[in-house]
Amino acid sequence: MFLIAAGPFEKSAVEAHGHVGAVAVVLETRERKSMNAAARFPMQSVYKLPIAMAVLDRIDRHRASLDDRIRFTREDLVPAGMHSPVRDRHPSGGEMTVRELLRFMVSESDGTACDVLLRSQVSPAQATGMAASEKEMSRGPMVQYRNWPTPEAAVRLLGALHEGRALTAAGCKLLLQWIKESPAGVNRIKGLLPAGTKVAHKTGTSGTSVGLTRATNDIGIVQLPNGHHLAITVFVSDSPADAAVRERAIARIARAAWDRWAR
Repeated sequence: MFLIAAGPFEKSAVEAHGHVGAVAVVLETRERKSMNAAARFPMQSVYKLPIAMAVLDRIDRHRASLDDRIRFTREDLVPAGMHSPVRDRHPSGGEMTVRELLRFMVSESDGTACDVLLRSQVSPAQATGMAASEKEMSRGPMVQYRNWPTPEAAVRLLGALHEGRALTAAGCKLLLQWIKESPAGVNRIKGLLPAGTKVAHKTGTSGTSVGLTRATNDIGIVQLPNGHHLAITVFVSDSPADAAVRERAIARIARAAWDRWAR
């Protein structure tokens, strides 16, 4: 096993001015580098990926349909200030298919779509082992700490998704397509990678309270030029730095892994 030099990971962590955890694994060879892999970090919207996996698994097991329609009311909408195109389009509630809600939750990180799926399909505990919904997390900055992963657990989740161990082939393909299409986080894992690099990823971001941003996260699968796949998870928590600095730390960790294993 070849480990890349510690320098780029640790240097990026120092520059983030917060608590940083990262794991990078080449899925085909198991070469890896990690830092604070077993530490806990607030998940924020990264938890929408395992929620989507749990919903798709439930559909497979119960032979349900992605085209089943789910009604939601005004009470289901997340508060103003939280990201939710679904709320903005349906301010009095409405009806959408499970497929539509999943796409909004995963690709657009929609809070309302997430909570509607948690209410109608799976609970937070069933989906992720976590405790708090999107609406609950809006009640205060410390609630988000109830939803935590470790970087190691997150990279294992990515491996299970890529290798088809978590869902049916159709479910894996659909979910990977949605996270490839996500417009969020272009300056994180993608930020310093060569133009055109294929990346399927899910971000998570908190607000800033009392001068600290509690979560700036990105987890994803990067296709390397040799056809191998790099699963990478980076979590930055409790940082006083601005968004550009936090995102650059994530991008530099991803680039350090790319530079070693893309050859």
